[in-house]
Amino acid sequence: MTKEEAKNRIDELNQLTSYHAKRYYDDDDPEISDFEYDMLMTELKNLEKEYPEFITKESLTQHVGGTAKEGFEKVEHEVPLQSLQDIFDFNELTAFDERVKKALDVEKLQYVVETKIDGLSVSLEYKKGKFVRGATRGNGLIGEDITENLKTIKNIPPILKEPVTITVRGEVFIGKKEFEQMNQEREENEEVLFANSRNAAAGSLRQLDSSIAASRPLDIYIFNVQKSEDLKFTSHYDSLQKLKELGFNVNPVAVFCDTIENVIKEIEKIGENRENLSFGIDGAVVKVDDLEYRKKLGENAKTPKWAIAYKYPPEMKETVLKEIICQVGRTGAITPMAILEPVRVAGSTISKTTLHNEDFIKEKDLRIGDKVLIQKAGDVIPEVVSVVTQKRTGNEMIFQMPSTCPVCGGLAVREEGEAVTRCIGTQCPAKLYRNILHFVSRECMNITGLGDEIIEDLLEQNLIHNIADLYELKFEHFAGMKKEGKKFAQNLIDSIENSKKNEFYRLINGFGIKNIGTNAAKQLVKKYKNMDNLMNASMESLTMVEDMGEKRAQSVYEFFHQDQTIDLIERLKKTGIHMESEENAILDERFIGKTFVLTGTLEKYSRDQAKEIIENFGGKVSGSVSKKTSYVLAGEEAGSKLTKAQELGIPIITEMDFEEMIK
Repeated sequence: MTKEEAKNRIDELNQLTSYHAKRYYDDDDPEISDFEYDMLMTELKNLEKEYPEFITKESLTQHVGGTAKEGFEKVEHEVPLQSLQDIFDFNELTAFDERVKKALDVEKLQYVVETKIDGLSVSLEYKKGKFVRGATRGNGLIGEDITENLKTIKNIPPILKEPVTITVRGEVFIGKKEFEQMNQEREENEEVLFANSRNAAAGSLRQLDSSIAASRPLDIYIFNVQKSEDLKFTSHYDSLQKLKELGFNVNPVAVFCDTIENVIKEIEKIGENRENLSFGIDGAVVKVDDLEYRKKLGENAKTPKWAIAYKYPPEMKETVLKEIICQVGRTGAITPMAILEPVRVAGSTISKTTLHNEDFIKEKDLRIGDKVLIQKAGDVIPEVVSVVTQKRTGNEMIFQMPSTCPVCGGLAVREEGEAVTRCIGTQCPAKLYRNILHFVSRECMNITGLGDEIIEDLLEQNLIHNIADLYELKFEHFAGMKKEGKKFAQNLIDSIENSKKNEFYRLINGFGIKNIGTNAAKQLVKKYKNMDNLMNASMESLTMVEDMGEKRAQSVYEFFHQDQTIDLIERLKKTGIHMESEENAILDERFIGKTFVLTGTLEKYSRDQAKEIIENFGGKVSGSVSKKTSYVLAGEEAGSKLTKAQELGIPIITEMDFEEMIK
């Protein structure tokens, strides 16, 4: 490599590492794996070592990645929270041992080996035994005050067992089982999954609303004394024992080793047992035990000279992508799943994993029959890393997302701008629980007493298959569900019966049409007045409904043009549910898309009468003039609205003009 090539590559690596460090530290949303990032940093370090003239102060080899997030108070760390130098083989570890011994001029050293927990590093400050402040690492010198979020973690003691003034450093994390359960719940609710437990922990702690942190299963392990006014230590290992006595939740894997050979054995042992740990790790940390030796060794720009991190390579296995099946979630999201030839990875057998969505499959160029590489993200979630393309035979099949729901046969739609394909069928069994829960909710049909447990019981007894079945339930179906069964059953039957008299918009809202909430349902009812008009509305007409837009209009049009919907509404009609508004329908749409502003006094009409006429013709009345105003209807003594309309060039009409328009 020439000098020019080296400089160009160093510049490129500086840009790449800075970008990915921001994604990791600041955004808690990395695009590449830890291993891939480590490889970029290793390449950068090696090139800078060979060409030191190209090192810049912006290089991440010279400082810790991460910045203090806006919205939090900044905290200056009295003792910097440094990162660690990473190594990837035992030869580098032996070289570290020899380097440290030479610097100290000693023949023997003692170390402490600890698990490198995959979480977010924080400092905790105590004054006279009371927790007073906690902060993120940030850039190592300045972090974020996240005290309120840290107070929600039960393993951070608010008061120590001794009234000491001390600052400690720890790692906030989420355990493997807790992380898996949290992601499972997010998947059921069709929320974006966390990529790994580190992101989940970091994202939780860096929320301005502490209730979010409180709702997450955060934990912490303490691994270092940063500063203490009252306690003096000579050994790191002894300091960890004292931290336990004070009430801290200390890293459970901290092993004293008297030789580098024993250090290597301990690292191998941790690697062999890492799948049995309840928390995720991304390596093992080796620290000089003697604290006086640490002072003599000192620090580099961003890393201490007395510690090093051995990084375990991610375990990847090759297997066969036998099939891709589609699962339907409770809100209709259709998720492709990889069915794999069973393979053991990181301590467990993997036979299937999510492929997220259509874009993920295309990006990886996955085909049925491919040889693929599998690993566990964050030691927890199995994922497809890549295709072994050189092993393709030509018999592999390209996968296509279904155009109909694999469960009910309803229409499967992927809306523009979304990655998810959804079933929009009204009677899909996979969506039934969520559909009914929404239908009976307060904002919709408001059927009091029909809660989630009762709905689950009805589904288990096979009594309901769609929302129309609710109106065919009998007293005896509910009587055995509660202690005071008869009273409960009668109240529920009455509530179901009373819901038939609800305002029409509640029924529309209750259908759970994609992108349609209470306000949109009211606008649809305001324009179309009854179910038949709404079902027969054209796309063009729907897009002209106030605040509707093309995306919402498409959802409504597709919903009411499905056979499932037509059948459902016919059944609901027979139950006597209210399906029309008291107001007259808009039959003449001459003012559709037009916005009027009224100003001054009219001779023949009151403001309310003029507004009603405009709305009956499909128009909208606004209280202020803007560039979106179509006409200003000006009467006697028109004020500032008239002046503004003249300034903006908005057409101004008289009462006589208005009468011509409404003939």
